[in-house]
Amino acid sequence: MRKLGTFPTGTERRRAGSRTHRAFAGEGALRRTLLVLTFLCFLHAPAFGRQSVEGLPLGPDYPYRSPLDLVAGTDAGSVYVINHTGASVERVDLETGELTGSVALEGAPSGLVLDAEGRRLYVARGTADGAIDIVDTRAFERVGTIPAGHTPLAPRLSADRRTLYVCHRFDNEVAAYDLERRERIASLAVGREPIAAAVTPDGRRLLAVQHLPAQAANARVVAAQVDLIDLDQFRSSATITLPGGSTSARGICISPDGRFAYITHNLARFGVPTTHVERGGMNTAALSIVDIDRGAWLTTVLLDDIHLGAANPWGVACSADGARLVVAHSGTREISVIDRAALHEAIDAVAAGQAPAGFASSLAQIPNDLGFIHGLRRRLRLPGDGPRGVIVRGDEAIVAQYFADSLARIDLADSNPALETRHIPVGEPAEPNAVRRGEIAFHDALLCFQQWQSCASCHPDARADAVNWDLLNDGIGNPKNTRTLLYSHETPPVMITGIRPRAEVAVRAGFRFIQFAVVPEEVADAVDVYLRALRPLPSPYLVNGALSESARRGRELFADTGCLRCHSGPYATDGKLYDVGVGPDELGIREFVTTPLLEVWRTAPYLFRGQAATMEEVFTRFNPNDEHGRTSPLTEEQLRDLVEYILSL
Repeated sequence: MRKLGTFPTGTERRRAGSRTHRAFAGEGALRRTLLVLTFLCFLHAPAFGRQSVEGLPLGPDYPYRSPLDLVAGTDAGSVYVINHTGASVERVDLETGELTGSVALEGAPSGLVLDAEGRRLYVARGTADGAIDIVDTRAFERVGTIPAGHTPLAPRLSADRRTLYVCHRFDNEVAAYDLERRERIASLAVGREPIAAAVTPDGRRLLAVQHLPAQAANARVVAAQVDLIDLDQFRSSATITLPGGSTSARGICISPDGRFAYITHNLARFGVPTTHVERGGMNTAALSIVDIDRGAWLTTVLLDDIHLGAANPWGVACSADGARLVVAHSGTREISVIDRAALHEAIDAVAAGQAPAGFASSLAQIPNDLGFIHGLRRRLRLPGDGPRGVIVRGDEAIVAQYFADSLARIDLADSNPALETRHIPVGEPAEPNAVRRGEIAFHDALLCFQQWQSCASCHPDARADAVNWDLLNDGIGNPKNTRTLLYSHETPPVMITGIRPRAEVAVRAGFRFIQFAVVPEEVADAVDVYLRALRPLPSPYLVNGALSESARRGRELFADTGCLRCHSGPYATDGKLYDVGVGPDELGIREFVTTPLLEVWRTAPYLFRGQAATMEEVFTRFNPNDEHGRTSPLTEEQLRDLVEYILSL
């Protein structure tokens, strides 16, 4: 690979630009208020280091392992597993169930890969000041660290094992690292939040899966995408859009012959009012298939049954012989075991117009056919909760059970596996505290009528899925963009129209009217505790944890343009409703709650209908009369400074 020099992080590359003069003179009292606001905002942000992707402050008060992903060792009986909140990597002997090695890490790990010789383990440390930790598997100790970008994920090795490719989730890029020199050699901007990746068997291409849609929420097609990267030239050769409504993508695997990629995600049915949840009325679990040689989407198969959802698919793996696909369903505590050959035979029959009588008569109809996969897969319940990563070794699947602090071993050849005998703890069990119980309930689709969704289905990582929902809480026919739940309990009222006076009310209404179920009060109480424990992640727009020069200029403009009048206080909101000229909605509603700005860099699209794909559009396309701040007199550079500051909060 051509050396491109020592690359700064994606954050640092955005810092170019010359100093501009301010157009407005702010008043002294307003500026002092602004300084207090800035101090309080950053007071709430955790220090760089050990934290979960949700922003949970980890430590002695959160003593859980949370196995997230795993890889098979080169010998027959071992696997390596990363513990996300436990901040460690473990070696597990599958036959004895013993931990034969453990390495403590300085931050929550988010992905791993083992070299072909089994001598080096590369572990992504998924924090704002990300890194790649190198673990010697013989001595089982950390032997080096490579600085990385914001929240590195999905490390993958090149065919010659000299280059490591890593997704930097919140820098929206894929980076290449020279392993001999232990430095970054190239970076490639991709779509929104690359979260999963896989290299083709020939080593020539890498597929990077975007977690969320990047479009405005009222666009014609709102869907996550997949970047197909040519590794010989390290450039994107195609961007593949998944079906409309594809969001919360989590996993990818590639068939052994390199022809197809399989991607897990939610398929949100947000185009209709949420009058029911059964038969996939709101969310369905999906497996999208990409034809790699064509660089195109083939079709999407639903993983639910007609009367039973299979919520929140996560990890996916293909057996070495290509016979089986295994999908972990994090919301329903089970796996799907799919006959891959039979699946493609059924898809080919539809494409040729030879499918048996049924709903799907074309590839485009398969994503709406809940019965398509019937007879092609088995659903197997797991002994533990929160399945995430999965691998297949021969006739056995091994699954990381996030909330059970354990691994599950499943005999895929057994039609009725004895699951209770294949449960391997990865640490000393700890009784869940209130935060952990709330986190579990937040992700638990078994609390929902027919298991179709959990709170996390629309609020991945307790944030937002980037689509619009018509929840009927303020009338019918007026969809609103999903809001983050960060600090929702501290910033009443909630919902964009302020229809719920407090977050506690919204949590209980969510179970009744979104999951169509009634839960015990102690479950709702625990969810409240979990949501209150969340903290914002440091913004990728910060430089070494501080505002950039551009953002410092933008901080003054934030006051001068009038933004501070509504976006004030420790959460950058006064909690009031205003008409800022972006309405009305379909029912004539014009006033909307002032949005808290902490971690707003993570919650695009913006405004009540998600009509602004970027923060720039908030102040240009959707503020023609300066009702949302006096931004029309700003120069282009001043506007960039203002946006830089807001996205740094």
